[in-house]
Amino acid sequence: MEAEAPLVKRIAAILFRELEPLAACLLRLEAAFGPLDYRGAQHPFVHSSYYDREMGAGLSRCIVAFAELMSPAALVEAKWRAHQVEQDLADGAQRRVNVDVGYLDLHKLVLASFKGRGHKLYLDRGVWADMTLVYQQGQFSPLPWSFPDFAAGIYDGDLSAVRNLLKAQLRDR
Repeated sequence: MEAEAPLVKRIAAILFRELEPLAACLLRLEAAFGPLDYRGAQHPFVHSSYYDREMGAGLSRCIVAFAELMSPAALVEAKWRAHQVEQDLADGAQRRVNVDVGYLDLHKLVLASFKGRGHKLYLDRGVWADMTLVYQQGQFSPLPWSFPDFAAGIYDGDLSAVRNLLKAQLRDR
C-alpha cells in the first residue's frame, strides 16, 4: 500500500548581488511555481566566498515561499525549473542569481542539489535531497553538514514565519 506524503511548503533561498536580477528571478519563479506568500529580508552573505569568483563580492541571500503547497516528490522538477531560471538570467557563463529551491515541512528544511555528497539522498534526474536543518524543541537546529549561513541561524526568523504559514495552510485544509 502506497501512502501519500504530506504536502510541504516550497521555498527558495536566492543568492544575488544586484536587485534587478533578483526582481527578474522572482517573476520567473512565480511564473513557474505560482505566487509568493512570503518574502524575507535580504541578508548579507558573509559566511563563504564560494560564489564570489562567479557572481562577484557583496552577495546577499533572501528566503521566499510560495502560496501553493507541493508534494515532496515535486522537488526534482522544481530544481530543474530553478536551474533554468538561473540560466535564463545568466550573463554568459556567470550566474547573476543562485536559486536553492527546496521545501519546508513541520520537521525540517530540505534543499535540492545537483551535487551528491555522503549525507545527501539521490532522488532522480541528477537531483539530490539535502536535509539542511531540523526543527526540534521549538527551533531550527543545524546538522554537521549544514551550510554555514543556515547553521548560523541567519534565516531562522524567515523559516519560522514560513513554518507558521504552512501550519495555517495545513490546518485550513
